[in-house]
Amino acid sequence: MTKRDFNLIGITALIMCIPIAIIAHKNSDKLPLQSAAWNWKEMKAIPTPIGERREVFDSPTETLDRMELHITTLNPGDSSHAPHRHPEEELLIIKEGTVKALVDGQWKLIGPGSVVYEAANHLHAIKNAGTTTTTYYALQWHTPKTGTANK
Repeated sequence: MTKRDFNLIGITALIMCIPIAIIAHKNSDKLPLQSAAWNWKEMKAIPTPIGERREVFDSPTETLDRMELHITTLNPGDSSHAPHRHPEEELLIIKEGTVKALVDGQWKLIGPGSVVYEAANHLHAIKNAGTTTTTYYALQWHTPKTGTANK
């Protein structure tokens, strides 16, 4: 091999490493979530067309690629979104009100303190089924398997 061949190999290797470096930098932008406590009274409620939303956190953790928690308040009769599916698993905890939750093709009527687990890539939805607002916590997590979950 000539010196030119070695230079071409070196330049090619460097160019191929650039996307890896960009991805690594992007994923390291946020530090892992540390132990914390969030006071309900201090959380900012952001108005939405269907009620309001409180962002609690959205960050990597020591064991997860990303974990996200938000709190949604729905007006009577409103849904957070149309039935859909995504590769992340999700857990909903009903704080107040009555909802209909789409679980494995069936609508379940549930109230305060109830929990809904939404498996990866399963069709799901939630709708306020009461005459007052309803509030629920939505926790979603991402792992190395999230992108490869069965569809």
